[in-house]
Amino acid sequence: MITRTIDRNFANMRLDRFLRKAFPEESLSVFFAVIRKKKVRVNGVVGKANQMLAEGDVVNIYENFKSVGSTSSPTLTGEERSIEGESLPLASATEAAPATPSSGDTTPQRPDAKEKSGFAKNKSTWGKQLSGAEKQAHWGAHELDLIVQTEDYVIVNKPSGLASQPGSGTRPGESLVEYLWEWGRNEGLDFKPTIAHRLDQETSGMIIAALHGDTLRDFTRMIREHVVDKFYFALVKGNLKKDRGTINESLLRTDSAKGSKMLVGQDDEKAQKAITHYRVKQHYEGYDLVKIKLETGRMHQIRAHFASIGHPLLGDTRYGDFALNREVKKQFGLNRLFLHSCRLEFDWNGEHKVYDCPLPKELRNVIKQLKPIHYERPENNFQRSRRR
Repeated sequence: MITRTIDRNFANMRLDRFLRKAFPEESLSVFFAVIRKKKVRVNGVVGKANQMLAEGDVVNIYENFKSVGSTSSPTLTGEERSIEGESLPLASATEAAPATPSSGDTTPQRPDAKEKSGFAKNKSTWGKQLSGAEKQAHWGAHELDLIVQTEDYVIVNKPSGLASQPGSGTRPGESLVEYLWEWGRNEGLDFKPTIAHRLDQETSGMIIAALHGDTLRDFTRMIREHVVDKFYFALVKGNLKKDRGTINESLLRTDSAKGSKMLVGQDDEKAQKAITHYRVKQHYEGYDLVKIKLETGRMHQIRAHFASIGHPLLGDTRYGDFALNREVKKQFGLNRLFLHSCRLEFDWNGEHKVYDCPLPKELRNVIKQLKPIHYERPENNFQRSRRR
């Protein structure tokens, strides 16, 4: 049995968070397991993950942790306090857009991070009932690409081609949410991990999933109040006239047998306000790589907005230039929508959180084949010169 007495540094902290801080070398699954199996008691009473601890409480853990021999005290170093119990993110911001300036984040890369594709695996293997041995080779919870994992939430790097959640046209077992549920069961969670927002099936990148009901309510409110900043990289047709801009056009959803679509700038009482900010990260011959910040988060907002100004996203099969899509598929090997959720910023428990996710390798491969150009834009002149 391991015994710890709560001092002022750990007062007003949730039990699961205290365990993570007191024993940082153990995995989350270990803590969830001992709590689920009722092997943790607070003042003699079975502890619950979300209960708040008070100064003087006695925590008894009826389990031997592998790290307990080297953990003589729950006192934390300054570094451990600063990361708030989070694992390191997948990659640094300098990888988020190869051949473009760094976004400025200096979070170190995880030592075991491997280059991953932004594509989901072959759908023909999804949703089947598999034996234990077969499941080891199955695209499922064990292949979830977790950017960060905390006691309150995880951030997942969703591949292109994978639906965010179950729905019409998606077979059982073929959505990110269902893989998160499987992961949650494996981790011993008593709450089904639930995504707080969505990405189009064709879009890759970061999605927040809450691990507790109160966390889900907090993120839902934060997203509704537009205090979660979401950034994307997109490759668009042509070169934009301005290096920075805002598209402020309402969107109206229409449904048909071919699927839902957003109409831009419609004078209709059902039309929703939609605002998209963008900045050109790099000009190329015939294309621009843009970094986008959403002020609102409507369905297909980025895709519909850029198509409406004559700069559709490459690989967009709904709003795009279909002839150009065929050309870039043949020339550059682009087989998907070039849209990636690359950064999330928000405040959590009094700290400002910034998470970055690099472009997947198939999008980086497209960028490497483009020819950069530099625009010189004096006040009354507009010149282009090839970047040497």
